Amino acid sequence: MHRIVVVGGGAGGLELATRLGDRYARKKSNGVPFAQVTLVDRYPTHIWKPLLHEVAAGSMDPFTQELEYAAQARWHGFEFQQGELTGLDRTARRITLSRVLDDDGAELLPERMLEYDTLVIAIGSTTHFFGVKGAPEYSLALDTVHQAERFRKRLIAACMRAEHQAHEPVESQHGAVSTEPRIQVAIVGGGATGVELSAELRNTAQVLSAYGLHKLDPRHDVGIVLIEAGPRILPALQERVSTATAELLQKLGVKLMVGETVAEVAPGVVRTASGKSVRADLTVWAAGIKAPAVLGQLDGLPVNRLGQLEVRRTLQTAVDDNVFALGDCAACPWPGNERNVPPRAQAAHQQASFLLRAIANRIEGRPLPEFTYRDFGSLVSLGHFSAVGNLMGGVIGGNMLIEGLFARFMYMSLYRLHIAALHGYARMVLDTFAHWLRRTTLPRVKLH
Repeated sequence: MHRIVVVGGGAGGLELATRLGDRYARKKSNGVPFAQVTLVDRYPTHIWKPLLHEVAAGSMDPFTQELEYAAQARWHGFEFQQGELTGLDRTARRITLSRVLDDDGAELLPERMLEYDTLVIAIGSTTHFFGVKGAPEYSLALDTVHQAERFRKRLIAACMRAEHQAHEPVESQHGAVSTEPRIQVAIVGGGATGVELSAELRNTAQVLSAYGLHKLDPRHDVGIVLIEAGPRILPALQERVSTATAELLQKLGVKLMVGETVAEVAPGVVRTASGKSVRADLTVWAAGIKAPAVLGQLDGLPVNRLGQLEVRRTLQTAVDDNVFALGDCAACPWPGNERNVPPRAQAAHQQASFLLRAIANRIEGRPLPEFTYRDFGSLVSLGHFSAVGNLMGGVIGGNMLIEGLFARFMYMSLYRLHIAALHGYARMVLDTFAHWLRRTTLPRVKLH
């Protein structure tokens, strides 16, 4: 029985484990499954990471979108093991998983070892603070549901405090009545996460005011500042997409500060290298990503400067044919381009589909194919207001800027395709209908 271990239950890892389970759980030789598939993740539930900015803004209840790994394993014929990857022995072909503790610190599961014949590492990425003073301590990242929920609760608390003080005039340093917002959120990083969060927060401010949670002016009293070190927001996308997005954000009242490198984050303030100080009641850090530090400690597997595992076109690591990597944690070559395959959900989805075929070849003793990334473009959601992006490659045979309702529909379809990959199209349609029914009976923003 071939033992396949997939570490990481993100978009790519969970899709791969699900499809491997579907393929091999019912294939048996002399009554024994042809392959055993095990998924490992440090959390018990999955949520699609591109949705975390909506969780932070309160426009999505994570508990209605989370998927239990144990249930998915039961439905699709694989095994789930909760724990964090802490070690690798390539000679013995086994990994070490950390202990699992409950909320009170009591041990639920001990440290364990899992043996494998094929190991797939798909543990994603974490926030990169770039060594900026005070950034880890005084800003919030959006890597997990817990972090997103923490920001949402702090935002609502800030609104309630500001409303309680609303009858008191805010004075500037010179004694005059200040025109500054009573609450200000600073978002460091003008990439997709920062841009999407800024738009969602503007919608949240309006909804909270409509529900009477605060009586502040949602446009004047709740300020949003987006700080980007580069010359424009969305630097990874085409300039015309960036320009269109900047115009939409400015119409929403989001203040853009481009060409400003953050030098320090302190309580209540963000300071830039040019000497500017930005007042911040809440600071979100969305300036970049890096691979988890554990990858640099895995029994000699080489990593690049971002900590990603170096892989070949087959997605096998550079020094071990038995260990594969996909998604954000893999530095995968992109022939014809100066950079590697970008860390996007569509790349992880394509790599999961590729590995389904490659692992089948490996088990059957056939040569492995080489992965080729197809860029279908990028979409950025501006929440309830709009969306913007570009379609390219195999979608339209060229490159086209899209925005508005059509772009919004395309963006929402990405998540539905992820659901279809996990449950099939029939259940995806039912889930979409159920989600619509819930939205008709729940407030547009989570209020507690």
